Amino acid sequence: MIMSTLRLSDVSMTYLSKTEATTAIEHIDLVVEDGEFISLLGPSGCGKTTLLSLIGGLLSPTTGEITLNGTNVTQIEANTGYMLQQDYLFPWLSIESNIMIGQTILGHDSKKGKDFALSLLDQMGLLDKKNQYPSQLSGGMRQRVALVRMLATNPSLMLLDEPFSALDYQTKLKLEDLVFTTLKAEQKTAILVTHDIGEAIAMSDRVILLSPRPGKIHTIFEMPSELRHSLPFEARQSSLYNEQFQLIWKELESLE
Repeated sequence: MIMSTLRLSDVSMTYLSKTEATTAIEHIDLVVEDGEFISLLGPSGCGKTTLLSLIGGLLSPTTGEITLNGTNVTQIEANTGYMLQQDYLFPWLSIESNIMIGQTILGHDSKKGKDFALSLLDQMGLLDKKNQYPSQLSGGMRQRVALVRMLATNPSLMLLDEPFSALDYQTKLKLEDLVFTTLKAEQKTAILVTHDIGEAIAMSDRVILLSPRPGKIHTIFEMPSELRHSLPFEARQSSLYNEQFQLIWKELESLE
């Protein structure tokens, strides 16, 4: 099992242009334990996606340090999985070729790797679609393929940037359950960026609320055990869910 404890120490990020400096996030201190699922919530423009890009090593912080298992994320070839709002499947490749693309890039495209990817596709109920192309699949099916592609490289850290926001509500709820179950079964560490309070509550161990720009950690909400150990759809039926929703809603309202 790949351990993946993530630590952010006094992380700030300032974007510089010819005319001004804009601080997106400031003084972020956070530890995400191995196997934990956290969500980032906050007003538009508070730096959620910037923070996700920093954690993934796509950007380097202006100050502070981000480490995965004690090593700076910009200095290691961390196997990080991404699931985004757009599925970014290659339209000219079959579903089978699409789910293998990460393994091919990493040089892991062995028979064992292919069998693993196809077994994941089977778990998603899409093995019969392996020879089809993205245009032949619904939006929900395409996101399931994107999930398989992400999992096929066996990443130690999963970064989810509003992966359900383009889906209809019923498909979104089904996919929340599927992603939650899959990541918990695989004991993956995951960070979700979302605007949806309900989604954050239903899927997360903790919800991190960021303040308006520059984004700082305003409040950390620990989800009750009953919610953490329920499927997202089931969690939404709980009275505890409604309590958490009201708490977070009021806190978010105070930031607007």
